[in-house]
Amino acid sequence: MNLSDMLGYADIQQLSRIASVYQCECNGHSKNDLIQSILSTVSRKDVFEAQISSMKLDEMRFLNSLLFESRDSFSLEELIARVQQSKFGELEPPAEEPPQKKTKRTKKKQAEADVPKESGPREMISRFKHQGWLFNGVTGTNRYMFQVPQDLRVRFRETLRKKFTAELHYTDEPHMYRDEQMLVQEDVYQLLHYIYHNEVQLSADGSMYKRFSGQILEKLAISEELPGKGEWRFGYGRHFHHYPNRMSLLFDYCSYMKYFVEDGLLLVLSPSGEERLRSKPANEMEQIYKFWLKLYKGAIPNIHALVHWMNSLAEQWVTAASLRKVLIPFVKPFYYDSADRVLDVRLMGMMVHLGMLRIGEHQEHGTVVRMTKLGRALVAGVNLEDQDGMFLY
Repeated sequence: MNLSDMLGYADIQQLSRIASVYQCECNGHSKNDLIQSILSTVSRKDVFEAQISSMKLDEMRFLNSLLFESRDSFSLEELIARVQQSKFGELEPPAEEPPQKKTKRTKKKQAEADVPKESGPREMISRFKHQGWLFNGVTGTNRYMFQVPQDLRVRFRETLRKKFTAELHYTDEPHMYRDEQMLVQEDVYQLLHYIYHNEVQLSADGSMYKRFSGQILEKLAISEELPGKGEWRFGYGRHFHHYPNRMSLLFDYCSYMKYFVEDGLLLVLSPSGEERLRSKPANEMEQIYKFWLKLYKGAIPNIHALVHWMNSLAEQWVTAASLRKVLIPFVKPFYYDSADRVLDVRLMGMMVHLGMLRIGEHQEHGTVVRMTKLGRALVAGVNLEDQDGMFLY
C-alpha cells in the first residue's frame, strides 16, 4: 500500500503525531484534514530531503535494510534485530542509576513506574512511526506486523541515489578491463568433469587433499592461490577455510545442489551431477547468484541492499575509490575482515567472479568498475533464458 492508503487506516492519534513532526497546520480534530495536510507536506521535495539529511547513520542503515526487500511486512522482532545490526558495535551500555531511598508510593505512581520507557531499538522504530515511514497493524494471521509505504520506498531509493551519485566520480571506459560473464558456469562443469574422471580422495575433515585441489585450480578459468597455512578463514561457506574464494563458492554450490556425494573418503558424482555434465540446467546463473546471497548473508547481513546499490550506482564506469567512500558506512566489519576488505573482496570481488561486475584500471583514475548486463538482469530478477545471449556485450 502507498502512504495515502496507510494514513487512511491510521487512527487520529498517530495522524496527529505525524502531523506534529512535519509541523502541519490543520484541524487536528479532523482525520481528513490531517491526512491531506500530511500528504501535501510530505510530497514537498525540500521537506523530504531535509528529513533524510537529518537522519543519524544508524537510522540510515536501518532504513537501508528495508528499501530493497521484496516482501511488504516485518514483525517487531525482525525490526528490532535490524536496528541492532545497524549499530555496527556502537551500542553503549546503559548508565546505572544511583540507588534511591525507598519511599512510599501510591498504587498509581507505582503503576506508572512499572511501565517500561521506550529506548534503544524500540525508540528508533517509534521515531519511524511518528514520521509516517512505518505503519503497524494486525494481519489475517493475528500477527502484529509493520509496513513501509511502497511509494515512500521508491522516493527513499531515488533520493538516496541522487545523494550518493553526487559524491561519485564517473569516468570514460578504461583501456583494459576484466569481464567474467558466464565463466562460473563453465567452471562448474570443469569441477564436476575432474571429479568424474579422477579418484578424488578426501581427508578426515572432508576436504580434498591439496594435490587434487591444485589440479582443479589449474583447470578453472580464473587462477587462484590455495589459502595459506594458519590463515583465518570462516563465515563465507562450509568449505571456505579449505579452498580459495571463488573455488569455495563453486564447491559449496555443487555440494548444495547434490552434484557429488562423499563415498567413504572418496568424492564421487551423483546422478544429478552426471546430468549436469551432459547439459546446463535452465536459469543456472540465477541459482548461483541466489545461492551466493544466501551463503554470504550470515557474514554480510545487508548484502542484498549493498548489491542493489552497486547495481544502481555503477551503471556507468565509476572509480572504486569514490564508490567505496559512499558505501563503506553501510558495510559492517566481520571479525578479521575490515569493512574495506568486505566491500572490495567479499562483495565486489565476488560480483566480478559471478560476471555481474566489470573491473578495469583507468590510466588517470585508477581502479574502475561497472555493472554488466548480466549483473543488472540478475539483480532485477529478469529471466536470462529469454535474453538470447545478450550478456556477452
